[in-house]
Amino acid sequence: MRADAARNLSAVLRTGARLLAEDPSTSMGTIAAEAGVDRRTVYRRFPTREALLAAVFQAKLDSAERVLDEARLVEAPVAVALHRYVEGIVPMSREWPVDVRKMMRADPAASVRRQAQSARLDRFVQRAADEGLLRGDVPVAWARATLDDLVDAAAHRFPELEPPRAADLVVDTLLNGLGRR
Repeated sequence: MRADAARNLSAVLRTGARLLAEDPSTSMGTIAAEAGVDRRTVYRRFPTREALLAAVFQAKLDSAERVLDEARLVEAPVAVALHRYVEGIVPMSREWPVDVRKMMRADPAASVRRQAQSARLDRFVQRAADEGLLRGDVPVAWARATLDDLVDAAAHRFPELEPPRAADLVVDTLLNGLGRR
């Protein structure tokens, strides 16, 4: 793909993610204009809003996969891996704000990928519990749900938080708020 075509595709996907998260009925013409490309450019690549949304979902999943890989959830010490994960997933969530639940209903292949990513995080939180870093009286599923909520809060309810600070807060809250007494 030519460099200008790659830039245009990236602009359309990122703009589409932002605008469709704000208003799912946003027109393709509005997305094209906001991305700084011609409508025909968008329609040539994505004949329907659903096709564009599917591509946005795939781009979000690709980004999430990179974050999970870079966090080294299996190899790194739990606190280090958790910090890496949060520091990467917060900006990724801000960049790709589309609702994952819609993605899972709309695209079965994306749903399978998202479930695999979710299972990686489940195993990681279970590892934290197995290593004694979480209180034994707190169900692992509760700790996982808390992690998801903390990440969501850091990414979307506190957009002024820089990712390293957000990661500090999430790690401290999860490991000390749910940590062993």
